[in-house]
Amino acid sequence: MKSMKINRSYLFAAGAVLAIALWFFYNSAIKEDVSQAPAPKIEQKTAMPTVVVEYRDAEDHQNSFKLFGRTEANREVDVKAETAGLVIATPVTEGRRIKRGTTLCRQDVDARQANLDQARANLDARKLDYQSSKTLVEKGYRSSVQLKSLQAAVDGANAAVKQAQIELDNVNMRAPFSGIFDSQIAEVGDYLLPGQPCGKLIEMDPLIVSVELTESQVGKISIGQEANVELATGQTINGKIRFIEANAKASTRTFRTEIEVPNADYALKGGVTATVAIRAGTVKAQHVPSKILTLDSDGTIGVRHLTEDNRVEFSTVSQIDEDSKGIWVTGLPDSTRIIVQGQDFVSNGTEVEPDVADYSGATE
Repeated sequence: MKSMKINRSYLFAAGAVLAIALWFFYNSAIKEDVSQAPAPKIEQKTAMPTVVVEYRDAEDHQNSFKLFGRTEANREVDVKAETAGLVIATPVTEGRRIKRGTTLCRQDVDARQANLDQARANLDARKLDYQSSKTLVEKGYRSSVQLKSLQAAVDGANAAVKQAQIELDNVNMRAPFSGIFDSQIAEVGDYLLPGQPCGKLIEMDPLIVSVELTESQVGKISIGQEANVELATGQTINGKIRFIEANAKASTRTFRTEIEVPNADYALKGGVTATVAIRAGTVKAQHVPSKILTLDSDGTIGVRHLTEDNRVEFSTVSQIDEDSKGIWVTGLPDSTRIIVQGQDFVSNGTEVEPDVADYSGATE
């Protein structure tokens, strides 16, 4: 009876152990199948960026080049001595407007007057010899050949008088044109040799505004075209192009261009910064807000707009005009949607959700 009980206990324990072993085996098999099974894919939908766009169609607009330059005198010269001598007078003060022929400096006459008097006396003697010989030739007492020789002597003496007169007048250094006596270089007591300056004279009427045209601009501008000039002093004037450089500067590849501006009252000054607007025909352009201009990776200025499939595209633009509401540019497709908000947060090729805004138009 006792042995029977022991056998049952053993059987119960063995059954329990077997059950536990089967349970562990089943769980480990299920975990292995689960770990080897591919994980289910969870689709994540990324929100598409939204930008605000406005429609733009190209239209004819007056092409205008905006250039920066400065005002200059029409011409500027140093009035120089033509003979050697001591400066004895400087009758004109600096900054004064003078007329052509005004004496700016005067040198000492020295022996020049005496030389002129001697030349005149010599001329009178030669004339007397000529007249006497002419009378003798007419009476047949002298050959006509001798008369021609005396005539040559008279001509030589006359030339000597003129030379002495010129030399005497050269002590007066006169203004070669009307203008402003800008600076006094020689003072009373200075000894000037031929070629040394007395003072600087500048011509301010007309006034010149100089600008530089680029290679793309020079072919669209011609001599005689009108230009609007706004000076840093606040003065606004109109002028005409009078000169365009034939050869570009090697360093800048630009062409010096001069605009002639009337300045009869000398109210305009030289050396003043000038903003010049030159019109050059019509061109297809679009009006855009200036704030939407942006840079690409190369630092090029342009505008971001959308393609037909709502992807961002960058186009390089050139400004041709401006008004109170924005700027006129070329370089965009003839019909396009420009990005007016969000252009700095998207890149080329990005697909976006466009939100169309109203456009009030440009100011005429």
